[in-house]
Amino acid sequence: MTDKIYNVLFLCTGNSARSIMAECLLNRDGRGRFRAFSAGSRPKGFIDPTVLALLRGMGFPTGELHSKGWDAFAEPEAPRMDFVFTVCDNAAGEVCPVWPGQPMTAHWGVPDPAAFHGNEVEKAAFAAEVLRMLANRIGVFAALPIASLDKLSLQSKLDAIGRNRS
Repeated sequence: MTDKIYNVLFLCTGNSARSIMAECLLNRDGRGRFRAFSAGSRPKGFIDPTVLALLRGMGFPTGELHSKGWDAFAEPEAPRMDFVFTVCDNAAGEVCPVWPGQPMTAHWGVPDPAAFHGNEVEKAAFAAEVLRMLANRIGVFAALPIASLDKLSLQSKLDAIGRNRS
């Protein structure tokens, strides 16, 4: 067993919903083995109000959350990432910065709660469903025996997590 804490960056275009949710989930459910961050290629500068209300209502700490650009994590003084996951299809198709340390990457696309159209109750239910989807994927990821897997096996498992649609 290793005491290493893995740094994980979740990327989305706007960094206002999905990547923020994933950051919160892994920081809470990562069993102290992970430190999660989030960023966007074109950050909106705010967190979607429905997502923020959901996270607060579920007891997640939200005081330090903010929408930010991914360039900050490519700087030499930025935390060195072990994993970088895209959670939206747009970000997955963009040319990302070069991440120091060559982290492992995978695409875990989920629907965008910030783009959902409906009344407040429908929006809240949709955001909760996206949070559930991310929680399932993050739960599988957090349970992986990372230190005992070779790089090819680990990459295969990371890609399989992204293909899981539940």
